[in-house]
Amino acid sequence: MDMYRAFLAIVLSFVILFGYQYFFAPPPPPPQQPVEQAQVQTQVQQAGVQPSSPFASQLPVSPGAVVIPEDPTARNIMIETPLYSLIIDEQGGGVRNFILKDYRTLNHENAPYLELVKEQMAGNLPMRFSLDNGAGGEMPIFRADRESILIHEGDGQEMLTMTAVLSGGLEIVRSMIFHADTYLISINYQVINRGDSQAQIAPAMTLTGAPFTVDRSNPMAVGLFVGASAFVNNELSQVKPKKLADGPDVLQGQVSWVGYGDRYFIKAVVPLNEGPHVVTISGQDDQISAVMSEGVVALASGAMTEYNYKMYFGPKKFSILEEVGHDLSKAVNFGWFDVIAKPMHWMLNAFYAVFGNYGIAIILVTVLVKLLFWPITQKGLKSMKNMQKLQPKVAKLREKYKGNPTKMNQEMMAMYKTYKVNPLGGCLPMLIQIPVFFALYKVLLTAIELRHAPFMLWINDLSAPDRLMIGFEIPYLMGIPVLTLLMGASMYFQMKLTPTTADPLQAKIMQFMPILFTFLFLNFASGLVLYWFVNNLLSILQQQLINRKYVT
Repeated sequence: MDMYRAFLAIVLSFVILFGYQYFFAPPPPPPQQPVEQAQVQTQVQQAGVQPSSPFASQLPVSPGAVVIPEDPTARNIMIETPLYSLIIDEQGGGVRNFILKDYRTLNHENAPYLELVKEQMAGNLPMRFSLDNGAGGEMPIFRADRESILIHEGDGQEMLTMTAVLSGGLEIVRSMIFHADTYLISINYQVINRGDSQAQIAPAMTLTGAPFTVDRSNPMAVGLFVGASAFVNNELSQVKPKKLADGPDVLQGQVSWVGYGDRYFIKAVVPLNEGPHVVTISGQDDQISAVMSEGVVALASGAMTEYNYKMYFGPKKFSILEEVGHDLSKAVNFGWFDVIAKPMHWMLNAFYAVFGNYGIAIILVTVLVKLLFWPITQKGLKSMKNMQKLQPKVAKLREKYKGNPTKMNQEMMAMYKTYKVNPLGGCLPMLIQIPVFFALYKVLLTAIELRHAPFMLWINDLSAPDRLMIGFEIPYLMGIPVLTLLMGASMYFQMKLTPTTADPLQAKIMQFMPILFTFLFLNFASGLVLYWFVNNLLSILQQQLINRKYVT
């Protein structure tokens, strides 16, 4: 039974370190095939509109599939607010550049601001509205009423109006409203048929995703989701890029938002017109296209129709997204244990509001969780201590009945009953705590609040590995991982205090685990290491109290 505990501890440790994202993160739901897909595709073909993937999954929209020559007369319209700077390309009306002013690429005051959108071809820019169902066959010039907008702190809203004239007498008037105190941008499109005959249109909004990438050499990046996601029919769908190798993913229903995000940031568009909508996600690697279709519309001569959206390019910070609404806070996804993780995330920010330091907040949350499970852990440690006392008797029974396993197990069960010892008593408390640990682990792994957040002394970024620089570089490590070494030492002392059997194999395994964990934690975020270190110290304290009470 002790070997079982050792084996279980090792397996669970590896699951915690590497397996969580793959084994416990909710898998994306299977693609929903549009109920009226064939009917709508027929309508598109009869209308003479270029079909694309929202209506035919066999005809996927591919970012940049249609190369449109750059128009030298198209201007770059610049918008500046206290939160971001934005450049809109008049050709196609896409977002050419988007920079967040409150976030930098590196944890340095002179580091460049973070770019959510980098300049690229006009056909690959996000937030392109078209009437050909996202096929990209026409890239009209959206002439703006001014070249720049500057919004200062405390200013009111500003509006930018852009007008495009398409073939066949169609006109699109685009109005964008910007604010000083929010990342949310309101967008209105008026489609007017100025021709002499009825026009068939298939309006669609295209959101391309780039340049989010994943550093696979970083253990913190293993299993973290980067890619397109959508909140459809009150469910979060996350579409991994490798899944798109088999073809586009089609979603249909009440769409709250469609986005493209990574660990800390998201680019999202919210449809405000009544649905249902059809969303087709296609592409590969770091260039993903999500086309949100409004359906096929017959627009009479002189008639006008409107389409409204909200655009959010910014941090995946729960408090901001909650205020924004439209279910955007669902983008902060903690997996299966979300119901446990959300209160822990709240506690983390509550402690920060009081002490102004996320390192202290992590320590206090760790203490709070430890106190919550103190009685359960106490019972488990007592059971392990009692089991340790019985080891001499267990050894004698094994020797006496080594040729008769059935009899040996019967005698051992009788002995456990006599001394009122539960052989699984040390395992059950650990199993009960696993969901809470996973939830806290996910919070510390993905919370944007820890990004570039300082703690104390040499730890100036709780989302990065801790390194104490000593004036010269150490191969591979660069500096000394002081907190990680302290964590390993605390784990070693915890193992020494934990009741064990005299089994030499188990003893060797348990002695090796602190070394293994120290090596594995070298490149983990210092916030996670801090949690583990404090948890080890509290476990040592609890074990000491047990040992003093049960002195043999």
